[in-house]
Parts: sequence; structure tokens; C-alpha cells
Amino acid sequence: MEQLPQASAEIKADLIAVIPNLRAFAVSLCGNPDRADDLVQETLVKAWSNLHSFVPGTNLPAWLFTILRNIYYSEYRKRRREVADSDGAIAARLSTAPSQNSHMDLLDFHTALQQLPNDQREALILIGASGLSYEEAAGICGCAIGTMKSRVNRARNRLAELLSIHSSRELGQSDDWEAVDPISVGQNLSRTGTD
Repeated sequence: MEQLPQASAEIKADLIAVIPNLRAFAVSLCGNPDRADDLVQETLVKAWSNLHSFVPGTNLPAWLFTILRNIYYSEYRKRRREVADSDGAIAARLSTAPSQNSHMDLLDFHTALQQLPNDQREALILIGASGLSYEEAAGICGCAIGTMKSRVNRARNRLAELLSIHSSRELGQSDDWEAVDPISVGQNLSRTGTD
């Protein structure tokens, strides 16, 4: 712990003598006697801990008034950004679900993905994760476009079965199974902080 600077008896007496004026100035700033007492106390603590920066022979009251004023306006700016939430309604809206469930869902997804046959997993990753068109993916795999579409469809259905997904609503998608993309579901789960 840092030791307080040695102060002469004269500086101590000057600090004590300025307290009534500091309090009057603090009341004029905040309009609340209790808050003014707190401001004066914070000012004296800050001044005492920074007494080494005070140049003897200069105006001590002016230095203390500056410290008090700076403390007041710093807190004022901080309070302006704060929102009153006495009943906790705002805080309740800001709460987030624990990430453990998302992490477990992602692990389940990875396990299910590994259970797919290689050709289906490859097709699903090329189309869903890499964003390639069916034509591009078919060219990479050396198969017909229809074969690629069939592989992706079978992979999606098998993933849905493995993950016990009975409808696309459970994935937060429309009822159109073409819109359901388990790869992007896995990517969305991984974005929740479970990488």
C-alpha cells in the first residue's frame, strides 16, 4: 500500500480551514447537502493522495476547488449515461441465456454431422457451409447436379432425424425444408461463444 505523503502542519491546517468553503461550493453545484459532504470528502481524499503534485506557495483553495469541480462534473457526465431501473425491468430485458446449452447443442450437431455418410456430409458442407451452388459442388464431386441435390436433401433429413428435429420451426426457420440448413444452424450455434 502506498504511504501517504508527508505534509507539513501548515498544509494540514490550510486543508482543514478550506473545508467550509469547499462545502458551500459543493452545495452550490449539486444542491444537496448530503451529496455536498460526499464531494468534499472525495476532494480531500484525492487532494491528500496527490499532495505531492501540489506546489507549495501556490493557491491551495483554488487547487481544491478545481479537484472538487472535476469530481462533480465527472460524476455528472457518468450519471447522465445511466438509466434509472428501480424495478429491474430494463435489466431483466438485458439478461441472456446461459451459453452451456448452445455449447451442448453444437457438440450434438458435430456428433450428428460425423454420423452422415461421407458423400452426404461432403455435399452438405459444400452447399451449406461453403456457400457453393449445386452446380459448383457437383463439379467438385464429379457427379450430376441432381445427385448433389439428392445428397444434400438426404443429409438434411438425416441430420434432422439425428438431432430429433421434427419441424423446421424448431430451427427457427420457415416450414419450407429447402430453407432449413443444418450447417448454418451449427454455425449460428458456434457464434454464441462456443468456438
